[in-house]
Amino acid sequence: MALVVEVDVAVCNGYGNCAVAAPDVFDLDPDTDIVLVKPGRPTDDDEDAVLEAVADCPVRALKAGRSA
Repeated sequence: MALVVEVDVAVCNGYGNCAVAAPDVFDLDPDTDIVLVKPGRPTDDDEDAVLEAVADCPVRALKAGRSA
């Protein structure tokens, strides 16, 4: 089962906590400051950082889980 991240772009305010917690996984769009998940991410090795990023999001714009 792969790790999957869901981003609610309507809720994201571009605080960037996710990009600090998991810089290999998340970035902010330079035009909108909305979170982006980097191509090919997340991998299983990113799980701890992704979970930290989800917990650190002040507006709860991120969710993470395992796909079936």
